Amino acid sequence: MKITRKKLIEELNKDLEWEYAAAVQYVQHASAISGAQYDSIQKELIIHSQEEMQHAVMLSEQIDFLGGIPTINVEKREISSDSKEMLKQDLRGEDNAITRYKERIAQAEALQEYGLRRVLEDILIQEEEHKRDLSNAIVNK
Repeated sequence: MKITRKKLIEELNKDLEWEYAAAVQYVQHASAISGAQYDSIQKELIIHSQEEMQHAVMLSEQIDFLGGIPTINVEKREISSDSKEMLKQDLRGEDNAITRYKERIAQAEALQEYGLRRVLEDILIQEEEHKRDLSNAIVNK
């Protein structure tokens, strides 16, 4: 399907919903995760939450710049009482984000929105770092 500016704004707003959800989920998981083996990742989850909110701000600015209205909707969040499952939920969220941002980068490129592409690439780099952090925490537990 050929990307249009309108469709790109819709997709960016969906990405924004996922960023809000990730921030909320990370806060909840950081608070609820238990066990001494999770102390270091617990602190990292708070940092991830703050970075996800930075992504939300970056996306909101880009949506506005493109002529859209940033959403206030929040995508689905996942919770669990099992600490390892929480990390797996977060990892699935990062995998989703990485896939979505790779698509969005290609769409921005197709529309010659090079500034947007750069912002999305910066977000993608952090999402990939989050995936590494979570993967390492899961493997080491």
